[in-house]
Amino acid sequence: MVNFSILDYEKALKEKNLLVKTCGFDQCRENAEISFLTYDSREVTDGTLFICKGAGFREDFLRDSVRSGAVAYVSEKEYEVPVPALIVSDIRKAMPVLAEKYTCNAWKDLKITAFGGTKGKSTSTYFMKSIVDEYMKKTGGRKSALLSSISNYDGGKMEESHLTTPEAVELHRHILAAKNNGITWMEMEVSSQALKYHRVDNMRFNVGVFLNISEDHISSVEHKDFEDYFNSKMKMFAMTDHAVVNLDCDKAEDAIKAASASHDITTFSIKNPEADYYGYDIKREGRGYIFKVKGKNINGEFEIGMPGLFNVENAMAAVTAAGIYGIPEECVKAGLLKARADGRMEMFASKDRKVVAIVDYAHNALSFRTLFKTIEKENQENRKVISVFGCPGDKAQNRRRDLGTIAGAHSDMIYLVPDDPGFESPVDISEEIARYVRAQNCPLEIVDDRGEGIRKAIFTPDREGDSVIVLILAKGRETTMKIGSNYITCKSDVDYAGQFISEYDEKHS
Repeated sequence: MVNFSILDYEKALKEKNLLVKTCGFDQCRENAEISFLTYDSREVTDGTLFICKGAGFREDFLRDSVRSGAVAYVSEKEYEVPVPALIVSDIRKAMPVLAEKYTCNAWKDLKITAFGGTKGKSTSTYFMKSIVDEYMKKTGGRKSALLSSISNYDGGKMEESHLTTPEAVELHRHILAAKNNGITWMEMEVSSQALKYHRVDNMRFNVGVFLNISEDHISSVEHKDFEDYFNSKMKMFAMTDHAVVNLDCDKAEDAIKAASASHDITTFSIKNPEADYYGYDIKREGRGYIFKVKGKNINGEFEIGMPGLFNVENAMAAVTAAGIYGIPEECVKAGLLKARADGRMEMFASKDRKVVAIVDYAHNALSFRTLFKTIEKENQENRKVISVFGCPGDKAQNRRRDLGTIAGAHSDMIYLVPDDPGFESPVDISEEIARYVRAQNCPLEIVDDRGEGIRKAIFTPDREGDSVIVLILAKGRETTMKIGSNYITCKSDVDYAGQFISEYDEKHS
């Protein structure tokens, strides 16, 4: 990797009209090489260019960075520290410029497929990765890189994710690592927050897929209203070469208008045969589905192993993207069949079949509606539905109303548990959700320990004798809980489900 000087970063900011002024420059300092870029003072090493950003930034972070070896900083204001400064008009817009420079535009060497929408991003991304990986196996390439709300993969390591789309510095570091590991393809989720707050500025996506839209992330720190949320989603198309739009989603016409900013538009549907890629003759097969596709470059029968009709729609998004790339149909078939999204519709059943537990990442209104609709359709034994979930703190307050209302209308019992409360009280969050649950006349219990709430739900037959479906929602395979600004290690919902089903079986053996 090339180490640039401070002057090189100054020039890059000037070219984007972001530089306000420089401070503390002299000939010696101007030529200092930048060997690292970060906004986290704990990461600073000798030769670091430090970025002062965020509502939680304190001047002490900058002073710590200088003591640790930072040779310059970037900020919207000047501080009294003995290193040069690049003062910018907008630190969020500056971050992708700096990150691009630091990584020598590594993103240009990858074929990047981006998925946006309210629900289905993770699963569609995993479907696409599985297809591309089959194609790479056939052509002798490396498995593709991944950026998702579940996990990130750069060819060297697979890590749990904390953000759907990371900040620009981490994003470009990830891309550079993938490139250095010999990877040429990447699949990623793109969130409305990433688009609104410039995390993905200046890069382009080879294919950008819009899945659907429903009200979410409406709060004082995210999107002020639905219009802002939708318009943020649509920004993806201005940085996309080949746009893909789901004709079955709300606001499809508006999405197609926005997609005109890209080079071309391709549509898909499981309802409209006029779509460029049409999924039809959809049938249940085991836990999954078989369906046929009529498309520009792909025509055939495909199978997925994941339950839920909505996953056929997610698969169609990946099939359409694969068709645009010209990936052989045999790779598409193999990829779809092998694809698994960890923490999505993972099922556990007790030996006596009285308990079926499903772990899923469903966490917003659209995903809740879709999930409960699927459960109602497939609950042939008329089991009682027990739901376990919570809502995160410090954001998306509308979810508390929406999830409480939807789950309350479709559950026989609800356990409200912590879910990344941040700086809020988890009990207060649960009490707010409970108002909307009670309005649906659904019984509930607030449990301040997530694991205990899951245990109580799974052992319902011991108390009531009923056969149950236990829905454990929102966190999937996540092994951390955000409390304050820290991520505390904890068991995942999958681990809890497996543990308590085993304990239930042992008790009833």
